[in-house]
Amino acid sequence: MISVLLVDDQTLIRQGIKSLLDLTADIRVVAEARDGEEALALIPATSAQVTLLDVRMPRRTGLEVLEALGQRGPVPPVILLTTWDDDAVAVQGIRLGARGFLLKDVTLEQLTESIRTVAAGGTLLQPAITQRILEDKERLATAFPSTSGPEALSPRELEVLRLMAGGMSNKEIARALGTAEGTVKNQVSSILLKLGVRDRTRAVLRALELGYL
Repeated sequence: MISVLLVDDQTLIRQGIKSLLDLTADIRVVAEARDGEEALALIPATSAQVTLLDVRMPRRTGLEVLEALGQRGPVPPVILLTTWDDDAVAVQGIRLGARGFLLKDVTLEQLTESIRTVAAGGTLLQPAITQRILEDKERLATAFPSTSGPEALSPRELEVLRLMAGGMSNKEIARALGTAEGTVKNQVSSILLKLGVRDRTRAVLRALELGYL
């Protein structure tokens, strides 16, 4: 069962999403938060596998929650939710460690598949967001300070990186490459180390900056 923490300041939105997820066999909302401060307290306390985090909230926005989480350590799996199709917010959220970005008008199927993808270790990098990052190299460089001569990735690590950019989990990458999941996990760790980042999302962004993707 995939556990979800639902963070939204609108009660009807929370009730609606929870009711929809209750229709699935493998996803359950285990806790709810009404604002950013509650979210910061509940995220470590619940250890939910995925957090659905509203962008615009009182007492810290979703982006401010992500920033605070990043100051504590690795950001847990978070999907940003918003009513606005704002790719600038999406890019900033992903830079801060979010695994993906969804509009609140997505279908139940899209929402559940996104939750399953992120719970399995994947990401939700939409083409429009990737394009925005490619067109914004200067600001990207300020978000991720370049290292002098990062260690080159091996051909197999580049294959793994491209599949990571497609949102695939370690298990899916292993299946695609015909190798063991443990081997892929080690390769992902090596990629993060070589790129000087701490999670898969930042690895994809750093790879875009360096021209690997």
